[in-house]
Amino acid sequence: MASLQGFHEISLAAPASKAVMTITSAAIRFNKATAAELGYPSHVRVLVNESAKQVAIQACSADEENAIKFSKPADKQTGSVSIKAPAVLVTICSFFELHNPSEDEIDYRSIQGVSQPDDKAIIFDINDAKAGTMKKRGRRKASEVPAANENEGEANQGE
Repeated sequence: MASLQGFHEISLAAPASKAVMTITSAAIRFNKATAAELGYPSHVRVLVNESAKQVAIQACSADEENAIKFSKPADKQTGSVSIKAPAVLVTICSFFELHNPSEDEIDYRSIQGVSQPDDKAIIFDINDAKAGTMKKRGRRKASEVPAANENEGEANQGE
């Protein structure tokens, strides 16, 4: 047994997690797999361990203190879940320096979660965050939309 000192057995019960948390300056987004792993809870609590630099979300009931609306039922949750509560944004964003590189790009951090089924929670380790940029989504300003057929009126005036 001396030759196996320092080794530990790999638990086959530990599920591989597909949960991902994406942090931007405007929202904290969780992919649909996160909601599925937690059992599509209507509400969660967001927990922070500042010394270990970890964030966790834990399923809870709607009447618990600091409960945040999270998921729809499984058959109605079609996409990711966003949390925009100012207190949550400020706390989680304080771990990062997020700065948008240009007018049409957004700086983000993405973290794979580790499922904790016994606690109905998922833990995200800030040290595992991967940086990236993405194009802004949503409506464009009127000045950014290309004018369709701008010269069409001029071509028909000579007839």
